[in-house]
Amino acid sequence: MGFPKDFMWGGAIAANQCEGAWDTDGKGMTVSDACTAGTIDTPRYTTYLTKDGTPGKTGMFGSLPEGAHRAVLDGYYYPYHEGIDFYHHYKEDIALFAEMGFKVFRMSISWARIFPKGIEEAPNQAGLNFYRNVFEELKKYGIEPLVTIFHYDMPVYLEETLGGWKNRELIDLFEKYARVLFTEYKGLVKYWLTFNEINSPILLRNFLPNYSNEMIQQGVQTLHNQFVASARAVRAAHQIDPEMMVGAMLAGTCSYPLTCNPEDVLANQKRTQYDFYYSCDTMARGAYPYFAQKFWDEYAIELVTEPQDFIDLQEGKVDMITFSFYSTGCITVDETAEKAKGNFTSGAKNPYLKYSEWGWSIDGQGLRYFLNELYARYQLPLMVVENGLGAVDVLEPDGSVHDPYRIAYTREHVLAMKQAIEDGVNLLAYTYWGCIDLVSASTGEMKKRYGFIYVDRNNDGSGSMKRYRKDSFYWYQKMIASNGEDLD
Repeated sequence: MGFPKDFMWGGAIAANQCEGAWDTDGKGMTVSDACTAGTIDTPRYTTYLTKDGTPGKTGMFGSLPEGAHRAVLDGYYYPYHEGIDFYHHYKEDIALFAEMGFKVFRMSISWARIFPKGIEEAPNQAGLNFYRNVFEELKKYGIEPLVTIFHYDMPVYLEETLGGWKNRELIDLFEKYARVLFTEYKGLVKYWLTFNEINSPILLRNFLPNYSNEMIQQGVQTLHNQFVASARAVRAAHQIDPEMMVGAMLAGTCSYPLTCNPEDVLANQKRTQYDFYYSCDTMARGAYPYFAQKFWDEYAIELVTEPQDFIDLQEGKVDMITFSFYSTGCITVDETAEKAKGNFTSGAKNPYLKYSEWGWSIDGQGLRYFLNELYARYQLPLMVVENGLGAVDVLEPDGSVHDPYRIAYTREHVLAMKQAIEDGVNLLAYTYWGCIDLVSASTGEMKKRYGFIYVDRNNDGSGSMKRYRKDSFYWYQKMIASNGEDLD
């Protein structure tokens, strides 16, 4: 036993972190474009102008003053403006992915490249052409596109003028956007994901200080509107091309009770229900789970819905479950327990695991456990669409990059997936996150590198953009050639 012959190995990126060309060929401004650089020690900011023209900044997840609008200001560096210039390097990059042996490539589409404000009657043809060119280049090498429709890349007009996903108008606008994509790329793209890490709006309460009940209310309403928008998109895809497979994509919040204290076990169960199953159940089963009312009552949520919403949810159930998995956390009622930090897995530190320099636990067996849990619950095909290790890599004078830590991390998770498949899990694909170095979403830096391919780009924006193969490039190439058998 082991990986099936048609298993899809690949990698993943996101438009805002890679494409660059932020104001090229008719693309509109997105919320990402007003996001500054940061580091592990300094936060990222969103910059703005008040209604009287005074410049200001707020935290990346902060609110703007009333009447203010996002703006690009002098004196700040905005790393997303150029990213790694995938917009102009995509042919070179795809050739490198093909050299590694990719069978699938996960990427996202920038809504503002298709509809600059999000409200236009007709799409931007230059944007449609760009993505068509990318998909055709992938097909040339036999690589399947796996396309995320919304990956944290909101047209700024929709956010500031319409109020973002709190406004139900976005449901119709998203369905229109999705229908354009499904129609335009029918025959080129089979696999689609509606929203990236859709459960994020309710995860923020776990790790942002002073997260108010009002913000939780907004997050839950945002989620509801996205659930309905996703369901309508799934239904539309099946109408336009029955061969299309559309999935949910969630932040994989896998956690354990810190101890066998029943209070820890119950606390972990509740955290998992609220953080993950609340969203996944709704998208996979077409209805809110039984514990949703308890969740709403606990935070005094007043959900605004329409009767048609629940019909849409039932008719737009996803075809597969996909998720990100970077690390695991531990949940405890003991407030004195040592804390850990990571990707949406805030909680106590696990004494049995090693941690990266960014504070993320490394837990391949956690992936095996999580895959089994999800397949047991849903009996739907699964994909691991984000998994990777951010680290500081050194480009040697001869152009080599030695990253044994990345090879070790990936090996551990590939072995865990193989074991899960042997357990009986139906796993379709693995797309390593940041298969080419990109701008970190959390810190806005290039120093935190994920890729098998090194991009000569620094935190301050300097660098040649030249691409270099890391040691992990050759390891991944060899591993794919053996279909997951050769892990040395």
